[in-house]
Amino acid sequence: MKKLLICATAAMLAASVFGSVCGGWKVNASATERVGKASYLCDYESGTVVSQQDATKHLPIASMCKIMTLLLSFEAIENGTMDYGEQIVASENASGMGGSQVFLGTGLSYTVEELMKSVAVCSANDSCVALAERIAGNEADFVAKMNARAKELGAEDTLFANCTGLPKEPQYSCAKDVATMLKALIGHGKYFEFSKVWYDDFLHPDGRTTRITNTNKLIRAYSGCDGGKTGFTSEAGFCLAATAKRGETRLISVIIGADSSSSRFDAIKAMFDDCFNRYETRVLVEGGKALDEKACVRGSKTKQISVAAERPIKVFARRGEKAEAKISVELDPDLKAPLQKGSIVGVAIAYREGIEIGRANLVALDDAPRMSWWEALRETAQSWQ
Repeated sequence: MKKLLICATAAMLAASVFGSVCGGWKVNASATERVGKASYLCDYESGTVVSQQDATKHLPIASMCKIMTLLLSFEAIENGTMDYGEQIVASENASGMGGSQVFLGTGLSYTVEELMKSVAVCSANDSCVALAERIAGNEADFVAKMNARAKELGAEDTLFANCTGLPKEPQYSCAKDVATMLKALIGHGKYFEFSKVWYDDFLHPDGRTTRITNTNKLIRAYSGCDGGKTGFTSEAGFCLAATAKRGETRLISVIIGADSSSSRFDAIKAMFDDCFNRYETRVLVEGGKALDEKACVRGSKTKQISVAAERPIKVFARRGEKAEAKISVELDPDLKAPLQKGSIVGVAIAYREGIEIGRANLVALDDAPRMSWWEALRETAQSWQ
């Protein structure tokens, strides 16, 4: 790879970019201690942990386990084994679920999209089981998939016993793992089409209508909040995992075991407020914008092509803090025609103090067609001259 180092001045945090607690600072620590058994706050892009308390303590998380149910549903669609428009027939087992539900009718058909939306908006247990049975054949096998996926994500302090979060032993998770799962879930853009719905009518094939209302009150009560999952059982207490975005900064916050519904929302709002006030996200490399460096392509009339980062490279940092960052632009030295626009031609890597803090593929902004036989011959003749 050909390398070009570019110096940039950016607001940065030291080792916290890699997942440690930022400067030892705890957001509103006394407040979170009063309202919850555990908490966690991190930056979405970098994973930087801003605040945590008993973040790996094993606790029941109630309906927050539906974050994994939704994640597996999105991944089933992504890998082609399920489709949003597909009809699922509600089993007696699914329609008989208690707790939060949309009252699915046994033997009636519902689209995957309708079921997923009802899980995201109103935490429908019956829809969860219908999706689980469709994806894995039965809930037990789906739970095995949930546990396997949790391990793949690095959620080592999580054990699921069902797909709904209703009380059943043994099952537990922790604030850190819930944040990890939510981070994976919000990587699916369509999730936000569901999570931002405040209320809607869930239509049944037999003519009934169930009004669904978002259980995450921060969707309306907090500027920038566009997703998350609530949970409550007498065992777990009041729980909330939420995400909010302002400017370039997206945060994820989790509270487990609050003593009231309002206190969990207030605690998350306080954590978000403090973090947005103290930290910011700066763009080191813009996505899609041509870099000064050009890529050379052999066997094409187009000798050099413009390149750009496939996505932005960002840094999460304290406001006002400055430090030097370096961007290494590494281009493939053996590019050959034909090369199409959008092809990966290298990588850009951001470093601070020799430690990688972010990277993005570099893509071609131009086509580089192969020379014709005559063009190649003429170029060879010119080089002899």
